[in-house]
Amino acid sequence: MQVKTMILGAGAAGMMCAAHAGGDTLVVDHAKAPGEKIRISGGGRCNFTNMYAGPENFLSGNPHFCKSALSRYTQWDFIDLVARHGIAYHEKTLGQLFCDESSKDIIQMLLSELRKAGADLWLKTSILSVTRKDGAFEVSLDKDGTKTTVTAQNLVLATGGKSIPKMGATGLAYDLARQFGLNVTETRAGLVPFTFSDGRFKALAGVALPVRASLPSTSFDEALLFTHRGLSGPSVLQISSYWREGQKVAFDLYPLGGLYEALRAKRTEDGRKNLSTILAQFLPAKLVDFLTTDLALTGNIADQSDAKLRALTDAIHTWHLTPSGTEGYRTAEVTLGGIDTDALSSKTMQAKSVPGLYAIGEAVDVTGWLGGFNFQWAWSSGYAAGTAIAAS
Repeated sequence: MQVKTMILGAGAAGMMCAAHAGGDTLVVDHAKAPGEKIRISGGGRCNFTNMYAGPENFLSGNPHFCKSALSRYTQWDFIDLVARHGIAYHEKTLGQLFCDESSKDIIQMLLSELRKAGADLWLKTSILSVTRKDGAFEVSLDKDGTKTTVTAQNLVLATGGKSIPKMGATGLAYDLARQFGLNVTETRAGLVPFTFSDGRFKALAGVALPVRASLPSTSFDEALLFTHRGLSGPSVLQISSYWREGQKVAFDLYPLGGLYEALRAKRTEDGRKNLSTILAQFLPAKLVDFLTTDLALTGNIADQSDAKLRALTDAIHTWHLTPSGTEGYRTAEVTLGGIDTDALSSKTMQAKSVPGLYAIGEAVDVTGWLGGFNFQWAWSSGYAAGTAIAAS
């Protein structure tokens, strides 16, 4: 069998690419259904993009690489596509857009666009080998127990990264990239919860509060969630992409500010009340109980000098923790690192040294923040490769 274009992976980037690559395109995936990461994302409602998506929201060895694709297919282009398909959506917070009904609406939209473009989709299909011969790619496949070979002029690596292996993630794109001489940067779990080997936060599991999570390079103002194994929540997932083993993370447990002044006022108003009782008016009571020993929360509020209140509030605003590690790829939402952007054209996503070979989506060393940015990269990079293929 011969096709113009074969796309490995029926995820967000792969289906988007197929919708723009023109006819004679075959998309293959080992899963039983397309777009599984789309289906489970956003609690089943898919945070499909972010209204404020821009290059500054992405991590990469080359921070300029994503600019071209993001500018030529923007969040507004995808929002327009969603609207044209009559999919109702809403903004949850910080520009994050979610489906009103189900993430399956996005999958059906992509399938409709894919079919309209004349592409075929093979599911439950394993990739046995990929070789290059006479300027074309020969891909050996196992489809429902039957082996077949497909020859393609163009091959698109869209199989994602290593995150969530229970859904079949394997890092196949990295192996194929290396096979064709492309460099792959160090990969690691991103947007992932922190773990603490001593289980210190078990008693706080389920407690959440708004914080500012900070490293020397960046900070995020979002919620923190304590878990049986450590820390999660949007602020932790965001900062985890910048964290390295052994680093301390600073948490401001009351980022609104004004805590020192509020406690001084309480000293006058409620002087007889216990310090921890007063503090529980500003922080979750369970967290205050946990902090009692660390921060020496003893005595009445009236007994606390200005110096003691200042030291207390400083400690609350800069609570330093050193995670033991992360949950790893098992629960990571994305994979940091990947196919080196130096090997690819930022305009077309084609490998500079291998004509006809393209890499898109999470397989590439471009990783977005939490909040719809990684899907936007899938749409933008998939569009870049698809339109380049259609024009070739």
